[in-house]
Amino acid sequence: MSARMVDISSKDVVLREAVAEGYIKLKPSTIERIRKGEIEKGDVIAVAKVAGIMAAKKTPELLPMCHPIPLEYVNVEVELEEDKVKVRSTIRAHYKTGVEMEALTSVSVALLTVWDMTKQYEKDENGQYPSTSIEGIKVVSKVKSF
Repeated sequence: MSARMVDISSKDVVLREAVAEGYIKLKPSTIERIRKGEIEKGDVIAVAKVAGIMAAKKTPELLPMCHPIPLEYVNVEVELEEDKVKVRSTIRAHYKTGVEMEALTSVSVALLTVWDMTKQYEKDENGQYPSTSIEGIKVVSKVKSF
């Protein structure tokens, strides 16, 4: 078996956009701490957004067959709900291949950042994380404009 990067040299450069989303389930008390700015490590929403942007830009360093794409727009939205934090990432670039891997990586790392910043509040009496889980990471739209 072999591995190779796909040849995209004959493709046209067009505007590509991908949107991905996912969420992390947290205790309602942890969500309230985020709302009130009571997380020891700082502003969870701001740090998650920055982490998502950085991750999108680093995607080809993490995924061996992913083409390095000159990203033109990365937007990471973080929304607090009663028992979860939702992340949605929109990526745009004029290039020969899509940006869905960047969008998925952005969401994944933003959610991992939320977990990293809040894990101390999620432990039960046994030091476990029974209600904390990252779920639903998916591409919700992919657009190619000529």
